[in-house]
Amino acid sequence: MIHYILQIIAFQLLFLVTYDLFLKKETFFNWNRVYLLITPVLSFLLPLIRLDFIRQHIPTAYSIQLPEVLITNSPMQLHLLPEVVIGSESQVSNYITLIPVFGYLWYIGIAASLFLFLYKVFKIFKLKRSGTKIQAKNITLISLPNTTTAFSFFNTIYIGNNLSEIKKTNVLLHEKIHVREYHSLDLIFFELLRILFWFNPLIYIYQNRVAMLQEYIADAKAISETSKKEYYQNLLSQVFQTEKISFINTFFNHSLIKNRLVMLQKSKSKKIFQLKYLLLVPVVCMMLVYTSCTEDANAQLVNDSDNKSKSQSTILNNIAELKESIAAKGEMTEEERKALKGLLLLTTENGFSEPFFKDVVADAEIPFGVIENVPVFQGCEDLSREETKKCFSQKISQHVAKQFNTKIGEDLGLNGQQRIYVRFKIDNTGKIVGVQSRAPHPDLEKEAKRVINLLPEMIPGSQNGVNVNVQYSLPIVFELKE
Repeated sequence: MIHYILQIIAFQLLFLVTYDLFLKKETFFNWNRVYLLITPVLSFLLPLIRLDFIRQHIPTAYSIQLPEVLITNSPMQLHLLPEVVIGSESQVSNYITLIPVFGYLWYIGIAASLFLFLYKVFKIFKLKRSGTKIQAKNITLISLPNTTTAFSFFNTIYIGNNLSEIKKTNVLLHEKIHVREYHSLDLIFFELLRILFWFNPLIYIYQNRVAMLQEYIADAKAISETSKKEYYQNLLSQVFQTEKISFINTFFNHSLIKNRLVMLQKSKSKKIFQLKYLLLVPVVCMMLVYTSCTEDANAQLVNDSDNKSKSQSTILNNIAELKESIAAKGEMTEEERKALKGLLLLTTENGFSEPFFKDVVADAEIPFGVIENVPVFQGCEDLSREETKKCFSQKISQHVAKQFNTKIGEDLGLNGQQRIYVRFKIDNTGKIVGVQSRAPHPDLEKEAKRVINLLPEMIPGSQNGVNVNVQYSLPIVFELKE
């Protein structure tokens, strides 16, 4: 969830930077409006998209990745990550089902934001009750006594009695455009986003950019229907009081008037500059590459039928290549013959009980996703398959945390996190064999091998009543704290 939210914020920031650098000063106001409304929605959707043709799958055949173990030179603690099965068993998870990690704080923020929103709405209705209603065509005009307030909210325009007739005319012309263009819907949309994602400052910036853009749109259309001189004088005159509500279209906004005057005097952008909107294409493509290639366990939605057909096609191609290779060579070595026979063993029904495969049964490695009985750590007997796997992972983690020499980091002068990757096999007798390790320092590799070789003998995994080999991989994080 946190990773998803960080991606949303990062994408929104990139969209806003693109807008401010390339689009903000152009007079394509309606195009900019569409951009500002679409890009926040895209920022929510793009992290959920995974394109298989972008993401490169690296096969890790017939191995199990155990939960990561965190070791530190401070008092011992374990860090258990969710178990990930790599190989023939696909992990399918729904990224859309998100759990709010902000907990009570997030809900408190939503409640506070909702209360503030309702309070603003209450202030608007209070003003509506205090004024005089005048019904015009598709528009309700509220005349407010003893004030110079001027703003619109949906199809209602609020205007103060203390404004001069000339100013009232210009204000009404301007605010009618806000009503006609449904600008209040844009602001309410961002107001709802502010309620749900009150902690995200970029939503507030988006709303500010949209509000500014709406003033440009209304000014551009209003000035075509009135005298430019009067309109400029109106804007340059005294800045009147106004209701400070984020989702209303305010005529007299001191912070916007300078920008509105600059934009009114700006000549129309050349149509060739509309090509700037094509910048959205590489920006979105870059985001898709990132989201498709990210190593997030909860980030990939798998289409079972497509994967099955692709897998079958790959197998057939590999078999054809193998046939060609054997035919070209003319003969196989004993090692090659046993390897091919071992592969045939895995695809033959009841192959483990047939005498023909007797010489390769001892070396066979069964994919973890299809093995009947997984290896069992001593003390984890008589449990269900899933409970056995969980117990196995916990026992491995406890063993590594207990046996690993944490002083080795100080002796080597290391600091920070050191990642160690270990591979080992539980053979058909339950013994630990074939231990391999990879680490930033050779001594860490040796220590990891020593610790894994100290694992007790297991109850071996079995298939069709025959004990078989099962391979595991174990990531270890050795964290040195000062």
